[in-house]
Amino acid sequence: MNKKKEVLVLGFALFAMFFGAGNLIFPPTVGIEMGKDWFLAGIGFLLTGVGLPLLGVLAFTKVGKLEDFSIKISSRFNTLYCTALIFVIGPLFAIPRTGATTFEMGVLPSFPNVNHLTLSIITAVLFFGLTLVLVIKESKITDIIGKFLTPIILIILATISILGITGDIGTPVDKNITSVFSKGFVSGYQTMDALASVIFGVIIVKGLEGKGITDEREQRFFLSGSGLIAAIGLGLIYFSLMFLGARVSGVGSLPTTSAALYLADITLGSAGKIAFGICVATACLTTSVGLVAISSDWFSRFTPIPYKVWAVIICIFSSVIAVNGVDFIVKLSVPVLCILYPVTIILILLNIFGINHVLVYRLATYTTLVVISLEVVANTFKITGISKALSYIPLAEQGFVWILPCVISMIIGFIAAPIRKSAKIKAKAEK
Repeated sequence: MNKKKEVLVLGFALFAMFFGAGNLIFPPTVGIEMGKDWFLAGIGFLLTGVGLPLLGVLAFTKVGKLEDFSIKISSRFNTLYCTALIFVIGPLFAIPRTGATTFEMGVLPSFPNVNHLTLSIITAVLFFGLTLVLVIKESKITDIIGKFLTPIILIILATISILGITGDIGTPVDKNITSVFSKGFVSGYQTMDALASVIFGVIIVKGLEGKGITDEREQRFFLSGSGLIAAIGLGLIYFSLMFLGARVSGVGSLPTTSAALYLADITLGSAGKIAFGICVATACLTTSVGLVAISSDWFSRFTPIPYKVWAVIICIFSSVIAVNGVDFIVKLSVPVLCILYPVTIILILLNIFGINHVLVYRLATYTTLVVISLEVVANTFKITGISKALSYIPLAEQGFVWILPCVISMIIGFIAAPIRKSAKIKAKAEK
């Protein structure tokens, strides 16, 4: 086996898995919002948008399967966590976002004078109708679309980047933003790649095992090498789009999908903007099909409802959410992602480092969950008493209220775990 070739192939495969519409529409928006502070925000964005997803994949050299990702806490928690994960990257946010992005980037630019609501409903029905057909028939059309469209989109992106960097499209302006790094960090949540990496990790590890690569050390070699390739690709795209977004930050805020289209328009012209939008929107179809299949399979395991019926339910539900638009979905997803992401970060790190103490898992995860949930509830419902109390925790003002409580709970867990174990052994001996 040519290891270098395998790493290269796996790297491109990993990049293709993560690369989607979300990777294109959020970086330029961050650049526009942050202006001259785009670089520091970009570092934060990269940590959650690239670093964390790759660590998530790497964690599966320790775990092996989704059902064991958080099993050390409890089987019930693991089922609830994984179900929440599937809901978020499935029918609640990620699947509807593919339909909404298709409308806003691929359809609306070509029919700007048609009633938006009517057009969005027609688009959602056709898009998710086609998704359902492809999911049920398990067609290879989506694979073909993905193989051809990804290179085309990358060529268009490279052209936009070169023309945007070399051309006079504007200068980053000072937006007087505070907590720049943390805002970039949290903005990276919207890619949902770290959550998806928990699913992708299973696929990659199974693929390696299918090739006879079962040793954990060897798997880490392949995943770290391929991860570096994928990270470089995604990082270049993110930084290019954020820099271009920063250069046009003087235009003011734009709707989420409009930022990328605006960059395409000022560099490629109207025809280029429409072509780019159609390519991205069509690529959303491959993502939609994959996510509907994953979600339907998961829910059919735990309910008497069969796979195909779940596919129908998910497509109908997603089409209803999609009609409301990308910005609505983003706004809806923020509180949920702000709770789910810190928990996922903790679980990924605990699995990466192979922590075996159940008490550490439980204390770190539950503490993080409680603290971040309190913050989200306080911010969402404007409960000033809770917000003020949490503000006294170090790093709270920077947007990381959960970190110190989590670290303290882990230390307590490491100290208490051996004591607890000795007490159990002593109790058994006395019996």
